[in-house]
Amino acid sequence: MMLREQSIFHPYFCRYRIGDVVKVVRFYHQCPVVEFQYRRGQMLSVRGEKISEAVFLGALKRAVSQWPGAVIVDYCCAESGILGQSSGGSDPHYQVFLEMQGVRNLTEEQRYKDGSKQKQVRKKTVSFSTMPSDRKINSTAACMAFMMEGCEMKKVRSNSRMYSRYFLLDSDMRYLHWEPSKKDSEKAKLEIKSIKEVRLGKKTPMLRSNGLSDQFPEECAFSIIYGENYESLDLVASTADVVNTWVMGLRYLVSYGRHPVDIVEPSKPSLRTSWISSVFDTADLEKEGYISLSRATQIIGELNPGMKASQIELKFKELQKERDQYKEDITAEIFTEAYCELCTRPEIFFLLVQFSSNKEYLDCKDLMLFAEVEQGMEGVSEEMCMEIVRKYELSTDGKELGYLSIDGFTRYLLSTECHIFDPQHKLVCQDMTQPLSHYYINASHNTSLLEDHFWGSSDINGYIRALKMGCRSLDVVVWDGQVNEPYIYVGSLVGSQLAFCKFLDVINQHAFDSSEYPLILCLVTHCCVSQQKVMVQHIKKILGDKLYLNPPDSAEHYLPSPEKLKRKILLKGKKLPPNCSDSEGDVTDEDEGIEMISRVRMDETEQVNGLSCKKLRLCKELSDLVTLCKSVRFRDFEVSKRCQKYWEMCSFNEVDASRFANEYPEDFVRYNKRFVSRVYPSPMRIDASNMNPQDFWKCGCQIVAMNYQTPGLMMDLNSGWFRQNGNCGYVLRPAIMREEVSYFSANARDCLPGVSAQLLHVKVISGQNLPKPKGSAAKGDVVEPYVYVEIHGIPADCAEQRTKTVSQNGDNPVFEENFEFQINLPELAVLRFVVLDDDYIGDEFIGQYTIPFECLQPGYRHVPLQSLTGEFLPNTTLFVHIAIANRRGGGKAHKRGLSVRKSRRAREYTSTKTTGIRVVDELFRASMQQLREATDLRENVQNAMVSFKELCGLTPAANMKQCILTVSTWLLNSERPLSVTVDLSKAYPTMEARGAVPELLRKVLAAYDTMVQTSRMLIESADTIYSRLMEAQQAGLDFHEDLHRIGAKEGLKGQKLQKAVESYAWNITVLKGQADLLRHAKNEALDTLRQVHYAAQSCGLTKNGAEPSPELQHPRVPLQPIPESETGSDTGSC
Repeated sequence: MMLREQSIFHPYFCRYRIGDVVKVVRFYHQCPVVEFQYRRGQMLSVRGEKISEAVFLGALKRAVSQWPGAVIVDYCCAESGILGQSSGGSDPHYQVFLEMQGVRNLTEEQRYKDGSKQKQVRKKTVSFSTMPSDRKINSTAACMAFMMEGCEMKKVRSNSRMYSRYFLLDSDMRYLHWEPSKKDSEKAKLEIKSIKEVRLGKKTPMLRSNGLSDQFPEECAFSIIYGENYESLDLVASTADVVNTWVMGLRYLVSYGRHPVDIVEPSKPSLRTSWISSVFDTADLEKEGYISLSRATQIIGELNPGMKASQIELKFKELQKERDQYKEDITAEIFTEAYCELCTRPEIFFLLVQFSSNKEYLDCKDLMLFAEVEQGMEGVSEEMCMEIVRKYELSTDGKELGYLSIDGFTRYLLSTECHIFDPQHKLVCQDMTQPLSHYYINASHNTSLLEDHFWGSSDINGYIRALKMGCRSLDVVVWDGQVNEPYIYVGSLVGSQLAFCKFLDVINQHAFDSSEYPLILCLVTHCCVSQQKVMVQHIKKILGDKLYLNPPDSAEHYLPSPEKLKRKILLKGKKLPPNCSDSEGDVTDEDEGIEMISRVRMDETEQVNGLSCKKLRLCKELSDLVTLCKSVRFRDFEVSKRCQKYWEMCSFNEVDASRFANEYPEDFVRYNKRFVSRVYPSPMRIDASNMNPQDFWKCGCQIVAMNYQTPGLMMDLNSGWFRQNGNCGYVLRPAIMREEVSYFSANARDCLPGVSAQLLHVKVISGQNLPKPKGSAAKGDVVEPYVYVEIHGIPADCAEQRTKTVSQNGDNPVFEENFEFQINLPELAVLRFVVLDDDYIGDEFIGQYTIPFECLQPGYRHVPLQSLTGEFLPNTTLFVHIAIANRRGGGKAHKRGLSVRKSRRAREYTSTKTTGIRVVDELFRASMQQLREATDLRENVQNAMVSFKELCGLTPAANMKQCILTVSTWLLNSERPLSVTVDLSKAYPTMEARGAVPELLRKVLAAYDTMVQTSRMLIESADTIYSRLMEAQQAGLDFHEDLHRIGAKEGLKGQKLQKAVESYAWNITVLKGQADLLRHAKNEALDTLRQVHYAAQSCGLTKNGAEPSPELQHPRVPLQPIPESETGSDTGSC
């Protein structure tokens, strides 16, 4: 027998139903005492969303927790319509009746907070998602209504503590109030006109302090900067949606508070509602004032592709029910309201209001500001913005006036112009004149297979598909066929056969459909001599002039470039010795199962992988067709260095290549600088699964053969990677892997010498039209999505982070989560978005998108999602914000530096290593002073830049235009007669102030001056230091040819000599890399000053007319280190 908790106090027992969840709280004479928790099966329909009673009860408990000692005994709820009351847009859908204990003991003050019985009772909204389901912010009026109703937020105090307060906007929109407070009601308020700025995120020293920073996410914090002393009110909300609503509303009031703007009840239709009305009038052919439900649903579906018809119909029915209309026809009023609620994305509306100076639309100047400041575009003109308006605005009035409404702005952000992928990379944009060994080459393995290696059938379409995907290296395994006709299939008799001549016809027809650069056919021959001669006839007849037959030039040291080999087909295969005069000879069989030797630095043997090497008779005619890609067996790195010719190519089994990558990473990278290596999957992968190509790209392996027929993560990485150079099948390897004398370890787990690390900021904002996973067995169309953000690259860069799961509104979720990644080798990094379903049975995969780091466009971007097999999902996207430290975006900017402040004591100077060769060490030791000066110059500018940005309330990833715009906004909202001007007549623009300057603005001006002065030191000193570093590097390179001889003369041999060579390569890399970083830093400093120049003109802060950018003919000034800024400990407000 079980006792209910109340039964100890009341003499009755209770019966529970199946599905009730109870909790054993204690025992009474060995009898369990249980407490009712919730009814698992009962669901409430709140605005069409199914809410479990467990969630509902939890929300009620939180709502009554404001009353000390109050306990819910029981409750029931009824729909407002049943009670005979209106259920309008602001009324609750349910009314809840509570039976409570402990309420009678409350004082009047506790009941009504301020002790006034006459105080109007505030409505309480129970939220089951990020915002109440009936409270979608789709206009400024909705935003103001939410703020007037108010909500609870935490107020952050200077003692690093947070206090819960209820914040609301008064009815005349003049004051922001909060309660309860120890202050009287007149002091616990903030006048709207005193607000200078509203900052989103942790943008004040208070919120950045160590004691609070980790207690809440970035997206849940915001700050209100107010008063002439720029004090801050720091707040933390429960969700990002609440923050966005308050920030949007306050910014709107700050912008228009001084003007008579009719917000809550506009006196005339807006640009948007006028256009929607015109759409309705066009559809109302009979001019009856209504249209059919099916027609209304069709119109909204056409205007918003991807929106479900069931969702549109449900919204119409809800709105009709609120008005007690139960007809099948839709009126203009309901049509307009349904469109605004369904088709307004709050995150985009928030963005529009942030940049708008014309209520709820963007004019051309607003659009210019958005494109330049947020999207990183350069050279934006009003005519360009007018063209955007004409292209994407839906209303005729908007097009004529040059206004971009919320619908046009949404269409623009969804267009290819705001795609995350940089359009410059859709065409061949890399240098194609380097040797062939300097490129990664898109390669396919067992291309003809449609499924796995054992049971999979062969089909000619596999080759066509691979070629259209940009593949430039194909495997061709040829066997003896019937009637003296060679055939292609992969080992299994189950697979269908492909005639070799048919294969060549396909190659001849499709070889250069997607790329003009050379195609490599990896020929593996298992034919007799007679059928080899048939192969030769087919190759010559079908491929003709496309076949490259020029013999290699022995005077050269590297293979020709892809540019020189355009529209040529190269054969890789076995070749007879040059001195063979017979018509045929013996070679080792190219069977990949036993092709590779599995030992390093061991004596030659006739056994490979424990199996005897089979011999094959090869005819000379077929041998002569192989020119630049002769297949040879790999022995060890030392033998290859001495004996291998540049036109000879080794193939590596995946297992052997992995061992070399782990045990000899430096040797493997060095080997691939001159020779082309090919890695193919292990024969144990009978399911045709794929290896991770990044494991071998980091070692410089050019050809990593993939099973194209098997989708998944590995093929996503391969396809995404080769998209960056016009999908031509060739990608230039990082410079550190190409330079003859350089040091790079594939297993690096830290910053690399001479490579500028980057800081990548990714904000996942929302998702659009997310479908149910195809393989999911779960019932219904509801998804509960979450997003993984992954970085793939060298070990130091590999990382992943995930968002929370969104349980309601899963097909259009709002995430609003920020992530940050450090990228140590940007040229080899890949960013991948993966969307998964948390409520799945069977399959959880929704979509993914993979993009190389170098192809990212900064700003607000949409990410088109792809299916598991690589097809783009229609109208399915993620909305994200991308920021890269010191990268302005749009095109190929200068290399960036990591925006992290370091004091001189904490500064890490890149140093050279001792080789043990006296004359070489003396040379490198003499360059240490230049290395330190170069580091100081860069870090001083970096420290000054970060300090200036933080004082402006921005992140280190912000650009200078955003900083100048912030200062301009402060001045605009100031009631004091403040005047700040930027003098552009000088070589380096100065910022000057007149009048009484507040403390914060004084700090900003001082930080700006420090930034300009450190930039001047860098610009004027960089060339001299760069020249000295390059001279030292060139002097070091003079020892390269004789390094072994000089080392041996110094008594070094074996491992010591090898270590000396590695240290020498490290030093050369450091000198070249630090010189390049200094040159890039100078270009960035010049770019920063140009941004100041243009931003000051745009914001009207110029003192004199525009002058040219600063010139470089200035004497060098003494270098003084700039310590780390102490703005984080300022007692000032910001």
